[in-house]
This record gives sequence, C-alpha cells and structure tokens, in this order.
Amino acid sequence: MRVLAIGCGGVGTSAALIARRREFFDAWVVADYDGVRAATLRDRLDDARFQAAQIDASDRAAVTDLCRAHRITHVANLVDPRFVMPIFEGALAAGADYLDTAMSLSRPHPGRPFEMVGVKLGDEQFAQERAWTDAGRLALCGMGVEPGLADVFARYACDHLFSDIDEIGIRDGANLTVAGFDFAPSFSIWTTIEECLNPPIIWERDRGWFTTEPFSEPEVFDFPEGIGPVEVINVEHEEVLLVPRWIDCRRVTFKYGLGNEFIEVLKTLHRLGLDRTDPVMVKGVPVSPRDVVAAALPDPATLGDRMSGRTCAGTWVTGTGTDGRPREVYLYHVADNEWTMREYGTQAVVWQTAMNPVIALELLATGAWSGVGVLGPEAFDAVPFLDLMQVGYGQAYGIRESNPAG
Repeated sequence: MRVLAIGCGGVGTSAALIARRREFFDAWVVADYDGVRAATLRDRLDDARFQAAQIDASDRAAVTDLCRAHRITHVANLVDPRFVMPIFEGALAAGADYLDTAMSLSRPHPGRPFEMVGVKLGDEQFAQERAWTDAGRLALCGMGVEPGLADVFARYACDHLFSDIDEIGIRDGANLTVAGFDFAPSFSIWTTIEECLNPPIIWERDRGWFTTEPFSEPEVFDFPEGIGPVEVINVEHEEVLLVPRWIDCRRVTFKYGLGNEFIEVLKTLHRLGLDRTDPVMVKGVPVSPRDVVAAALPDPATLGDRMSGRTCAGTWVTGTGTDGRPREVYLYHVADNEWTMREYGTQAVVWQTAMNPVIALELLATGAWSGVGVLGPEAFDAVPFLDLMQVGYGQAYGIRESNPAG
C-alpha cells in the first residue's frame, strides 16, 4: 500500500504519527499546500517510508499527477471538505482508491431551507458511484470519527445488539477547555461554521430527509467517563445521510454539544456575514470572510498544550434487543487530551478523528475490508474494525446500557 495523505494540519499530522507505529504500508506521502509544513512533518516522523510533497488540493489534475508520480494506491483526504471533489475525482483519474473524513458540501434548498433538503452532503460523490464501480475502485467516504467510528458503532449495534431499531442518534460532547483564550475552537472553524450554521438534517423512514432551523431540538445528554451532562443540538452531519443507506431503522439524528457561548459566537458571525465563503472586495482584493475568521483564530493543531479534558464521540441506539425486549445503548469512544499529548504530541479532537482512517487503511491493506464503488463505513463489517482498534491500536470503546423506560 502506498498512501497519499493530503493535509498536514491537526488531523493529517496525527494520522501520520499514528501510522508511523504500524507496518501495513510501504510509502506514505504527506502533502500540503504549504510545502514547508509538509517537509517539517516528514522530518518529525523520521521514518524512511514517509515523503513530503507540495500540492494545491483544489487542483484535480495536480492530485492525479502526484498520485502517478508516487505510484499511489490509496488517497487519504484529510483537509477541509471544500476540497473533497477535486481530490475525489483526482484519485479516480489516477486509478487509486480513496477515503475521506468528511463528504462533499451541501447547498440549502433555495426556497424552504429549514424544511426541505437541497443538495445534500455527499450527493456529488454518490452521483459518481457508477464511475467508481466501473473502474473497480473504492471510495470510502466519511471515515473519521464522526462520521466514521460513529457509523461503525451503528453497524455493530444493528448486527449484534438489536433485532429492530427505532432511532440511531449520534451524540458528541466534551468537557475540553483551552487556557488563555476567550474563544478557541478545538477543530477547524471553517468546518464548524459549515456544519453548525447550515440547516440541520434529520431522516425518518416515513418522511425521508428533511431539515430544521439551526440549533434546534436542544436536549441534555449525559456523557460517560466524567464528562457529564451536556446540552446538545441538531447539526448537519454526514451520518444522517449515510446510516439510512445501509441500516434499517426508523429515525437518524446528529446532535452536538456546543455550549451557549459557542452558539452565540456562531450566530454573531452569521449576522455579520462572516460565515460567507464567497469573496468580498477589501481594498481591491477579493477576500473570503470565513477564511479571515479562520486566519484570525488560533490553529487548533497548536492548542494541545493549553487544552485539558476529554472528548466523547458515540452512537445512541434505541429499539428492540436480540432478546425481544426494549433496549437503549450508547456505544462510545473517549479521547483524553492529556494522554494524546503525552503519547503523540497532538490534541484529543484531531487525534480521535485521525485514528479511524488509519485503522480503515490497515483493514484495506490486509483484505479484512474490501469493496468497490462509493461506500460508507456502514457497508463493512464492524467487528474487524473494533477488534483492530482495541488490540492493535490500544483504544477501548464502551457500551452503556440504559433503562428504556426511564
């Protein structure tokens, strides 16, 4: 296996550091728009299997050319989702398999954005399913932590814990704090704005996909391992688009714990038009307001030594258990920032995201997972993934049972 990993930010750096401890690949090219950053990461890795390259991820032909130059077999897209399509298409043109941690961007319904879907997350990728199948190539989409591990949990619950599923709800929460900053997101603010200010999407068997107002349906969810109760709200996320394609259930939701302060900041950015991606002219220079916001905030990859606490990603499932009785479970993984910084020198949120595409690549390298076409994590057996995560990568997951009646 020869991997081209595009993006040397927090997730790309963490993925390379995790992969360095494994033996399943022959070459791993770390590539970034900033060639110096890619070279710095290569030097940090100090492993002959790793090489560095400069790339413009918005240039489909550049992706194809770099794949061919390094005889790449698998492209790992570890950058913002705005670059999904050129990387996705460039990998196919080069005859390489592909995986990402976020899918192609959505566009709200032009007339009724808070009721009806427009272009959904991943629609542009699924539209090319035939081309990938005809080429005999695999595009594994949404293989981070959320989407990714959360979808693996959903597959496991369907196959091993339930005979009938009512709802699959992804629930994400944390108690992370960053010392010295009034406002410092622990993940890409560009992606966070995209997810949280777009109309949230919900799926129901009798209704299909539909949307609501941002920050809708708040509820308090009790997260495990010391995190505790966190208010979570509806957010647009890929799991709601992926899970119903492969898993039989009645409802799918995604809710994220942001906190009131974070929500108010996002609302203010929206009111000021600073969430926009289309350029505005500033003294004769076209500038994207969202890019300005991202540039003004600290790089999440640099916050680890100021961060403390834990982050939890998980999948809440209700329905009928295999014994015919009502059942409610929460399958989850918790990453502790103190541990990820001590072991890898990267903060918990990006490390937890990065672990999953590396595990998936190893499963593809060994043949434990295989397929063609545009697929989500739900299309694969969850057991090999969870076994490798625990035994090979030392990461335990939890299953918390609750009383469905209360």
